[in-house]
Amino acid sequence: MSNIFLIGANHKTAPVELREKLSFTAEETLGALGYLKEAPHIKEALVFSTCNRTEILYIPKTGDQIEEIIHFISRHKRIAVSEFRKALYIHGGEAAIRHMFRVSASLDSMVVGEPQILGQIKKAYKTAVEEGACGVLLNRMMHKSFSVAKRVRKETGIGDNAVSISYAAIELANKIFGDLSGIRVMLLGAGEMAELAVEHLISHNVKEIVVANRTFKNALALAQKFKGRAIQFEEREAVLAEVDIIISSTGATEYILTQDQVKRAMKKRQHKTIFFIDIAVPRDIDPKINRVSNAYVYDIDDLRSIVETNIAQREQETVKAGRFVEEAVVSFQKWMDSLSIVPTIKAINDKMTTIVEMEFNKTISSLNHLSPEDIEAVRRMTQAIATRAIHDPIRFLRNTGDHRDDSLYLNVTRQLFDLDIPEKE
Repeated sequence: MSNIFLIGANHKTAPVELREKLSFTAEETLGALGYLKEAPHIKEALVFSTCNRTEILYIPKTGDQIEEIIHFISRHKRIAVSEFRKALYIHGGEAAIRHMFRVSASLDSMVVGEPQILGQIKKAYKTAVEEGACGVLLNRMMHKSFSVAKRVRKETGIGDNAVSISYAAIELANKIFGDLSGIRVMLLGAGEMAELAVEHLISHNVKEIVVANRTFKNALALAQKFKGRAIQFEEREAVLAEVDIIISSTGATEYILTQDQVKRAMKKRQHKTIFFIDIAVPRDIDPKINRVSNAYVYDIDDLRSIVETNIAQREQETVKAGRFVEEAVVSFQKWMDSLSIVPTIKAINDKMTTIVEMEFNKTISSLNHLSPEDIEAVRRMTQAIATRAIHDPIRFLRNTGDHRDDSLYLNVTRQLFDLDIPEKE
């Protein structure tokens, strides 16, 4: 039976400097999936990368292929294995399943209960499916992870007043200024993280929101939605003289604000205090800006103290959510075990025997004129028909081969014969 492995690094094992080196862009993810799909020893794969984690979930054809995956990351990201090996966690089998379910349910996030993670995982899964990298096992596993995440969200209070990274950023700004009602804020980036930040900013009655994005149309849409002001991305340096807080969450691979740009802006603003909150990975804001007088830069790791407070408040709900995850792990493991050939053949035989007995008894009950010998002959005939009917499917299942994906055929067989018990969503 195929095993499942997961290799990754996250906010618990790697600092932001290393995470941004390991982070996969959308284009790099496509390239990675293409490679893994064609790799001779990999059956299925999924690549998941966010600001807080990079993980590869895969099913090998033989062995565990752990070193192959580690060296693939090294080649793909052009980083020496020695630089990141100690930051990796490696899970196999049930541990890999549990980890994925916990991640989907936001139990492994920097901010436990934050809602964005599930959407990010669904997007990564969709990409893997579109690239043909996922098969029967990962398809079922990912859908199960979505199911358990939905249950955790619905049946626990883990998401009550959910504290996202964006929210933590605004809380940090609020602590810095005490009152945000007279503050001007510039958002760099117009994606989901930026939109969440705007929603929190509005609740604090900031004076003005300025949105800059490489695609002006997206900046305009976000600004109009929240009665802010959109500017061209190239205007960001000029606007530094007007705003008090910059929250950046773009997908840029290089710094979009540098020390020299801020130095020029500080002269125009007469060295009035300015704060940069960088929630992007790779980072958007050059950390050297901290050397400029009255300019302060906070990156995603600086939000940990705010985050940890919320984790403590949700500890009890986390225990309950963990129980749901364990139930899902057991359920999925049972399904994987059911894909083995012998249980499937037995299930087919048992189902056919039940059907034969039921139909035989129904028919015989209305044929009172038959002798005991005739009844026994009819019984043998119905049993023989059933046996002949399932003979070829069973022979096909037993005829395993080195190059055949048995999990695919077993899964299809169980669906054709309706052998699975529907799972509660």
